[in-house]
Amino acid sequence: MSTDRRTTPRWTGPDPDPTDRRRSRWQEFRAAYPGVLTVMWIVLLVLIASDIWLVAQRASYRAETTRLRAGMSDFERQKTDLALASDEKRVQVMMALLRRQADLDEKLHLAVSVDSGRMYLERDRAILRDFPARLGPERSVGTGADTVRMAAPRGKRTVERVVKAGETWALPTWVWEDRGLPVPAERAIPGALGPVAIVLNGGTVVYSQASTGPLADSAYVLPGSVRVGRSHLEAIAPNLHPGMAVYFY
Repeated sequence: MSTDRRTTPRWTGPDPDPTDRRRSRWQEFRAAYPGVLTVMWIVLLVLIASDIWLVAQRASYRAETTRLRAGMSDFERQKTDLALASDEKRVQVMMALLRRQADLDEKLHLAVSVDSGRMYLERDRAILRDFPARLGPERSVGTGADTVRMAAPRGKRTVERVVKAGETWALPTWVWEDRGLPVPAERAIPGALGPVAIVLNGGTVVYSQASTGPLADSAYVLPGSVRVGRSHLEAIAPNLHPGMAVYFY
């Protein structure tokens, strides 16, 4: 009688899936790119730390606001809440009233919608001409004590001067400096504001792209002013005169 000494291997669990290579691939990736994983962990930790800092700052601001409000009387708290709520509404109401004033103006005037970037030649609710307008960015110009904040104009202005073709206009020193150009001894340049331009009270100018000088760059718009196409300004030039109203809303 012969005995079969062959033994069957002990089963220790389910057969591994030969198609599941995720674990081996992950190990291979870690071995091949240890630096990438280190950078990923560092970025993750920085993001988590930033989130924690922002949450802490928010809690700190809230605590400080609560502390300040606790030291106010009921009247002072109500007054502060009304002031914060009314500032934004006040600006909106003022702009709406200004737009209505422009619509009802029976005299020929210009109106500029700052938000939509449009300029209109109007009279008594009638729009005689409508064309695009680019407003210069808000920016601090000048240096030291001569620094001036140039912002988009708002409100009612009047035309002080109409600069026609061939006439000179002295560009401020800060314009040359803002363009990174040396300031010449003679800053009055013929056609510096294009063929036709309007100088408003307060220093705001409505101009077109010049052929020479610092404003000849199509990508640059004079801060705090308005640039429109040459053909549009030339078309309305016969209607422009000193004292003419210009509404910015």
